[in-house]
Amino acid sequence: MSRRVVVTGMGAITPIGNDVESFWQGLKEKKLGFGPITYFDTTEYKAKLAAEVKDFDPKKYMDPKAARRMEAFSRFAVAAAKEALNNAEIHMEKEDPYRVGVSIGSGIGSLQSIEKDYKKLLEKGPSRVNPLLVPLMISNMAAGNVAIQFGLKGKCINVVTACATGTHSIGEAFRSIQYGEADVMVAGGTESSITPLGVAGFTALTALSASQDPEHASRPFDANRDGFVMGEGAGVVVLESLEHAQARGAKILAEVAGYGATCDAYHITSPAEDGSGAARAMVNAMEDAGIKAEDIDYVNAHGTSTHHNDLFETKAIKLALGDHAYKVKVNSTKSMIGHLLGAAGGVEFITCVKSIEDGFVHATAGLEIPGEECDLDYTMGDGVSVDIHYAISNSLGFGGHNASLIVKKFQ
Repeated sequence: MSRRVVVTGMGAITPIGNDVESFWQGLKEKKLGFGPITYFDTTEYKAKLAAEVKDFDPKKYMDPKAARRMEAFSRFAVAAAKEALNNAEIHMEKEDPYRVGVSIGSGIGSLQSIEKDYKKLLEKGPSRVNPLLVPLMISNMAAGNVAIQFGLKGKCINVVTACATGTHSIGEAFRSIQYGEADVMVAGGTESSITPLGVAGFTALTALSASQDPEHASRPFDANRDGFVMGEGAGVVVLESLEHAQARGAKILAEVAGYGATCDAYHITSPAEDGSGAARAMVNAMEDAGIKAEDIDYVNAHGTSTHHNDLFETKAIKLALGDHAYKVKVNSTKSMIGHLLGAAGGVEFITCVKSIEDGFVHATAGLEIPGEECDLDYTMGDGVSVDIHYAISNSLGFGGHNASLIVKKFQ
């Protein structure tokens, strides 16, 4: 018998707020996190805008020595995990540390350390490369650092599926608890890749918006969408078995009801054109949750603002939900915070939980004229108050990775 899994804590570092409440308030107010890139000179770059995390002080979350041994993606993960654990009121001295695990992924790890040390290697030779280069750079160090900081000795994994990383990480944590491998999992995604190489690479793929107007840069499902805006940050949640949460009198925020994952096996960057892979992930998640398409009230779309994603994801939602697709609220959180890559699924899962708690679906900012064949209710204009029992959070990653999570109002 698989165990029920609930959400008891959440933490977020985002371009519109460095905790869950300010992030959620920002979404409700249609606050945009976009601005000119400040991390490097963009004179020769087509993409000038990004959604950077602002006013982040690692000393608030960890000691300065520990922070120096981490790159930004790890610091963001530790900060979000700290908020989530505090929010869940988990006291590790009362827990068996081997029953508390971590599933936090990053799509890329640290491009910053790669760029810095490759320059040193070329200019000064191999002996000058930072002895900590490898542990600073590799993507599993977000999970490793979170485990070290909080003494979490259970299963510790790092799922890397590009832009589906956060969703897969939470899904695999959910499975670990269902199956009895852990009682508590700290799960989510983190990313910080607004670097010369990161921006140049995505620009060369023609994936990034060239707009210099923050109001019209990230506009999912719009007729004039021209690519995504790169964001950064982390979204981390505390999941636990229902028995464990009830035994310690935890406040339950929502229930994780289902998880579905598939692959398009079609193309390294383009989703399957008929949306069949993403649709099947949603169907698998609904079957896992034991519900029908008609039970879904809200879809938090991957909604990147690229031409292919938004069109093919729209087709996927229709394939998965049938006629009911026209009755659900759909939106894209990326319309305000940009694309957090490996962290996207983490913060979007949090958005689903907050939407259920508050009975509110935020607007898709920047959407003015829906694009061709984009004919669903994308919550254009303003957010709406609506009772939500079941929400789906979708993520699609380069390589054809599809992941869907179903979040349920806890009863």
